[in-house]
Amino acid sequence: MRYRYIVFLISIIGFCSSYAQNAEEILLTVNDKPIEVSEFLRVYNKNLDLVKDASQRDINGYLDLFIKYQLKLAEAKALKLDEEAKYKREFDSYKRQLTQNYLSESKVTEALIKEAHERMKYDIKASHILVTLDENSKDTLAVYNQLLDLRERVLTEGYDKVKQDVHNGSSIFAEDLGYFSAFKMVYDFESMAYNTEVGEVSMPFRTPYGYHIVKIHDKRASKGTATAAHIMIALEQKDSTVNPEVRINEIYKKLEQGESFDALAKQFSDDKSSARKGGELSPFKSGQLSSEVFENETFQLQNNGDYTAPFKTKFGWHIVKLIDKKPLPDLEEMRPELENRVKRDARSKLINSAMVEELKKRYDISINEDYKPYFKNILNESYFKRTWRAPENLESDLTIFTINDQKYNHSDFAKHLQAAQGAYMGKSMAFNIIIDKEFNSFFERTILKYREENLENENEEFANILKEYRDGLLLFDLMEKEIWNKAAKDSVGLQAYYQANKVNYQWPRRIEGFVANTASEKDAKKVLKLLKKGNSQESISSELNDNDQQNVIFTSGVFNIEDERLPNDLVVEEGVSKIYFHNEAYQVIKIKEILEAGIKTFEEAKGNVINDYQNEIELQWIASLREKYPVNINESVLQAIKSNTN
Repeated sequence: MRYRYIVFLISIIGFCSSYAQNAEEILLTVNDKPIEVSEFLRVYNKNLDLVKDASQRDINGYLDLFIKYQLKLAEAKALKLDEEAKYKREFDSYKRQLTQNYLSESKVTEALIKEAHERMKYDIKASHILVTLDENSKDTLAVYNQLLDLRERVLTEGYDKVKQDVHNGSSIFAEDLGYFSAFKMVYDFESMAYNTEVGEVSMPFRTPYGYHIVKIHDKRASKGTATAAHIMIALEQKDSTVNPEVRINEIYKKLEQGESFDALAKQFSDDKSSARKGGELSPFKSGQLSSEVFENETFQLQNNGDYTAPFKTKFGWHIVKLIDKKPLPDLEEMRPELENRVKRDARSKLINSAMVEELKKRYDISINEDYKPYFKNILNESYFKRTWRAPENLESDLTIFTINDQKYNHSDFAKHLQAAQGAYMGKSMAFNIIIDKEFNSFFERTILKYREENLENENEEFANILKEYRDGLLLFDLMEKEIWNKAAKDSVGLQAYYQANKVNYQWPRRIEGFVANTASEKDAKKVLKLLKKGNSQESISSELNDNDQQNVIFTSGVFNIEDERLPNDLVVEEGVSKIYFHNEAYQVIKIKEILEAGIKTFEEAKGNVINDYQNEIELQWIASLREKYPVNINESVLQAIKSNTN
């Protein structure tokens, strides 16, 4: 809820301008704060199509909306909500996420996106052998040669034989990996797997875990995207007489008897969002849903119109019908998703490296190479015990490199070395290797951090988006404090508002009873006859259904007269109805009680009452803000805007 509302608030602070005159002219002041023409036009031009109220589409109407927004911002800052720790945490978290979108090297990112999409067109079945090796180890020849020997054995003896001989689960792993696609393995492993032909064994290659060889068993086209419909019977039922497993099997019998899947979904599926569409779901691809069982059952269907036997997931019992299967979406459709994934996995290192090279060209960089012998002399064996500390006489102020006018000194690098020593615990290697590796890491991290910290000054688009979220988050906190929480907690005010407006909170006309559904008019006549004799649902089910045939299903409960499960022309009177044909089935309805339309109790209407009461409080609050913070409009500038936007 919180994030969605902030996004809504952000939507009214966009960036777009078509104003022809000087955009730095002042349009208005709110509490003596000047607001330029450009700021108003960013809002107006970007969001014109989002405003549903026609009165707010003209300049005057939208200006009123804009002023209300500015009044709220003034109040939020007066209350110092932007100084609260909670606000700062959330804003900093968002800023970090947003920043990542602007810290990429576009050419490398684009190449990785295209590569990932091409790989996602195929699933690869593979096995591998891994000999573990510390990622900082430079002495790799012995392990590399060991993998060369194992590769030769796999080629001559077969993978299964070698696997049985060498796998020990600690230093050597020989594993069958099954099918996988892009993003399922570390990037270096994925690349080698996709670049090795089916039936071949790769040359040894390195990942952070050690050295591998990989054998490719199969390469198949991806499953792509499926469109399906389902009938779901939830595990938790309001009707205590319904056993979910029994009910789904009753429905399955009716399908096998030739009844319409769409009709049965409309009649019985507990997934109401899809039931009205005959059970149809939005298209999904393998790995997208939260139920692997559901995906597997769906993708195993071969032909459009095929349906599964009943199966169970954590959500309930299902029957799935395949509507269509399509190949992987094209690159442009998948681009946003792929870009996010590329930036989250090991590929990001390639992007960062490319970005560093680009920033080296953009910024004025100067490096003092004297740091190398200096730090080599002050490192000692305690570094491998994680107890090294920079000496007290460290020449801390000596510059190690500069980025533009920003200096980074020995003290900064010493702190980095101290923090990094855990990675070398219990190891032994030359100090010059450590210094070279950690300086590269320190420099890359520093230049990217410099870019991040200066991004708001360097990138206008980033600065605008950040301001939008800053203000949106501030307004959320303000509305929560001044309106939403107050309304929800004001029990006396809510009761008074309800009493004054309760005519607005009405129940529609409803019935309590049950509906008998059958595909056969003959069976519907039997149901009608038996109900008129006073037979129960249970006895009728026993008489008309058996192990092989499911001829009738009953659904009990309280139904709105306009419920889609009921016929539109239902005669509402207590007792047993006539036979209706609705949702492609014959229905007989028994109405036990008619619940007439009437005013809801306070508890029944509470959610709507709170919402309406909030709106009333907000109207009064805005009026008070107008009195508290003076608003002055430059009428001549406003008229010029109107002339240029007509």
